[in-house]
Amino acid sequence: MSLGIDWVAFDCADPASLARFWAEALDYEVAYEDENEVLLGRKGTAAAKLIFLKVPEEKSGKNRLHLDVRGDDQAAEVARLESLGASRADIGQGEVTWVVMRDPEGNEFCVLRSFTDEQRAENESEGWVFS
Repeated sequence: MSLGIDWVAFDCADPASLARFWAEALDYEVAYEDENEVLLGRKGTAAAKLIFLKVPEEKSGKNRLHLDVRGDDQAAEVARLESLGASRADIGQGEVTWVVMRDPEGNEFCVLRSFTDEQRAENESEGWVFS
C-alpha cells in the first residue's frame, strides 16, 4: 500500500483572496468555492491540490510546514510573486540558494534556485519528474 499527497490545506482568514494569489502563482484553477473554502488544482496532472479553509484565529509564529516552489528563472519568479502580493522574509536563513517569502496572509514558502539543464537531465535520468 502507498500514499500520495492529494490536498495541502491552508488555514486562512480570506480563502478567496489567498486562493487567488496561489492560483496565479502556480497556474492553478478554482475547482470549488464557497465563503468558507476554496479548492484549487491543475487539471490533467497529478500535482497536489490546495484547499483554503476559513478559520477565526490569526496565524501565529513560523509555519511548521511550507511549500518549496521552483521555476525556470528564480529571480524572475521572485519578482512575479512580489507583484502578486508576496514579500521576502528573513527567518534567520542566512546565505542560502533559495528565497524565503511570505504569501499575502504571512505563510512562509521558498522559491528554490532554478535547475541547470544538466541538473534537470540528471534528476530525470534517475526517474524524478518535474513539472
